[in-house]
Amino acid sequence: MKTLSINFDQLLTCLKDNKILTIDELKSTLRTQCRMTVFRKLSMLDYISSYSHSGKYYSLKRIARYNKYGIWSYKSALFSKNGTLKKTIEFLIDSSAKGYSASELNSILKVKVEDTLLELIKNKIVTRKKTSGIFIYYSGTRNLSKKQELTRIDKIQSPDEEMKPDILMNELKAALIIFFSTLDEKQRRLYAGYESLKIGYGGDKRIADLLDIDPKTVAKGRRELFGGKVNIDIIRKPGGGRKQSKKKFQT
Repeated sequence: MKTLSINFDQLLTCLKDNKILTIDELKSTLRTQCRMTVFRKLSMLDYISSYSHSGKYYSLKRIARYNKYGIWSYKSALFSKNGTLKKTIEFLIDSSAKGYSASELNSILKVKVEDTLLELIKNKIVTRKKTSGIFIYYSGTRNLSKKQELTRIDKIQSPDEEMKPDILMNELKAALIIFFSTLDEKQRRLYAGYESLKIGYGGDKRIADLLDIDPKTVAKGRRELFGGKVNIDIIRKPGGGRKQSKKKFQT
């Protein structure tokens, strides 16, 4: 037990003094050649490993000083509050208001991210679309990615972030997408058809692209509304709607 305490204290002191250490330096500190012994001691100290240099460097959570992106750099080593590079990119994209380009992520993370982005796309964790000729990476959650895409377009059209009419329109589109996601299947079809009717010619395709649904679904909803083939009693939940009033008759 005494030896364990000495090794523990030596490791903690060494990490505090040096901030980061490689596995060989940790072995030397603990006077062992066994990696398992090193990691057993590290786990007692709540350690972190770098996402750069193939995870070569180790430090402690209590030592790290993260920036607003959850990144800490010391000398050439880079650490993330989210752990691996893959998890860090996923977190950054999901928490972004307007997605990221590869170059923007490279600038934040200080490492090349292209291969990791391709892997995330392959696993459908993130999505990408071309905006102004550049691939932008968005969340894998459909409603969030739509909102991010609209915000990205707003920033390009109005860098000064003034609330111009086109920006207000995109805000309305984002709200429409969120509202649409709360409806059931039939309500979605009818609502999409209604919005298409408001647009007129070409409305089916425009609404289908906006809501990421089949144009045939929009057309069907439009035809149902236009032809009056809507059963209100089926759409309305039991107990919904205005209560029937009972007429009073005098005798």
